[in-house]
Amino acid sequence: MDIRQQGMSKLIIDVRINEYAMRDENPNVPWTPAEIGRDVRACQDAGASTVHFHPRSPDGGPAHGPEDYAQAMRAIRSSCDLLVNPTLGQITRGGTLERISNIETFAGDPLLTPDIVGLDPGSTNIDAFDPVKKRFLTDDKVYVNAHATLIAFIARFRALGIRPNFACWSIPFVRSTVALMEMGLVDEPGHVLFVHGGPGQLGAHPATPEGLRAYTEHLPRDKRIEWTVCCKGGNLFALAMIAIATGGHVSIGIGDYAYPELGYPTNTELVEEITRMARQVGRAVATPAETRQILGIPSRIR
Repeated sequence: MDIRQQGMSKLIIDVRINEYAMRDENPNVPWTPAEIGRDVRACQDAGASTVHFHPRSPDGGPAHGPEDYAQAMRAIRSSCDLLVNPTLGQITRGGTLERISNIETFAGDPLLTPDIVGLDPGSTNIDAFDPVKKRFLTDDKVYVNAHATLIAFIARFRALGIRPNFACWSIPFVRSTVALMEMGLVDEPGHVLFVHGGPGQLGAHPATPEGLRAYTEHLPRDKRIEWTVCCKGGNLFALAMIAIATGGHVSIGIGDYAYPELGYPTNTELVEEITRMARQVGRAVATPAETRQILGIPSRIR
């Protein structure tokens, strides 16, 4: 049966190219603007339509200065048509307003203004746990997001024409997202990322069908919400197939997980595999232009 007959939108493939991943496991993680530009071009050719990235220094460290941000944005926009979703760098930047300072700096520049910005509509611990050594690798990493902060950011993003993508780490995050929609602060369709965690990431739902179903069962039936899945520190493919078959979307990349079981692939290879899986069940993959239609995001670059 052709899955498109069920009224599902085309599949949005979001590539999470680097996060804060180093190269000690997967050497293919792009850091520099030139590497990012080459990577996103290849990912678009493979089927991706959106990209989430972190500006990085040449040695892989976080790099959140205005020019770091601008160079990466220019490299992406000059290389491809992907919708761009940069990090706000929550655990590597200072106070609340600093998290959106780069977006404010370039607010009048259509080339450097993102299409999407990820927000965590709640707070959670994100320390990585080593299940072999039975210890946390860090013990002080917390995502802190007060509703006052979220409301202020959402209002500013709406004024700039930027779509929020709500990264939900547990059911309370979903409920907060719905509340923000009910307040009239977020236009439909809502855009939600269901975060799952591998064995070492305890702050998110487990990467199991039950973990995903707990999210989807708390989605309101009276609102249009486009949802996608990712997995921090674990293999996403089992959940990706469920999402593909049930109307969700897929957010995947070597920034989240090195994929040693696949021989440490590139981002492009991961996107190619998701595209192949979608075609196996008859679901078409969205182009960047089609993704804009699905999410209600007009192009500001002419």
